[in-house]
Amino acid sequence: MLSFSAQRLVLIAIAAFVACVIPINASAALVNLFESDNNSGNIFQFTPAGAQSTFASGLDDPSGLAFDSVANLFEADNNSGTIFEFTPGGVRSTFATGLNQPTGLVFDAAGNLFVADTNSGSIFKFTAGGVRSTFATALSAPYGLAFDSAGNLYESDNNSGTIFKFTSGGVQSTFATGLNHPRGLVFDSAGNLFVANAGTGSILEFTPGGVQSTFATGLSLPDFLAFNVGAVPEPASCAIIAGFLALVVAIEQVRSRRRRRIEEST
Repeated sequence: MLSFSAQRLVLIAIAAFVACVIPINASAALVNLFESDNNSGNIFQFTPAGAQSTFASGLDDPSGLAFDSVANLFEADNNSGTIFEFTPGGVRSTFATGLNQPTGLVFDAAGNLFVADTNSGSIFKFTAGGVRSTFATALSAPYGLAFDSAGNLYESDNNSGTIFKFTSGGVQSTFATGLNHPRGLVFDSAGNLFVANAGTGSILEFTPGGVQSTFATGLSLPDFLAFNVGAVPEPASCAIIAGFLALVVAIEQVRSRRRRRIEEST
């Protein structure tokens, strides 16, 4: 018979197993969706069940949205040339001003905010403290931004129909050409890049090596893209947890048998 401590470990192992193998309800893996509503000047918030509420209002052509690591929401206010920051509770402050139609926003792993400034043809970089520097210039209506897993920045050049790739040091190369007003960009977990090709009403998919295919067609004016990421345990993590707990339980069983032999011999 297992000791009380071993029994507790068995229960923990069972709980870990259940959490890993039983599918999580879809809504439990979702978070609220935020949408920048250009014409109304609002940011709307939607629960996983679809209930809508107004998170912020009085904006001037709100465009790109991005969350930092502590859940503050940043918004590119296109017409006013401003980047606003909102706390999780909706308190607004001004993060940056003097931009020329900012559109796409994205954070890097270090917490720096990158902004596609469409009319100036630039990508600006802001530190967490709001210090601005120019990351890239001479672009043709930069629109969407996305980082790959290696920290390279991809930019959709709306007017030239090009996707440019930038290393962390700012070295520019061409990733794809011949697109028709590319806009939103997003990477999947396998490193494939998805592009909203507004001019053709399509979503295109590119492998990490740049091979292009059509993912979806027949859309009206695809703009920004995003993948939902659910809080589902990774299979590898489950295996590690289960293996570790099995080892601990086995060790406790050996100790329990030794204690019984000692007790029986005395």
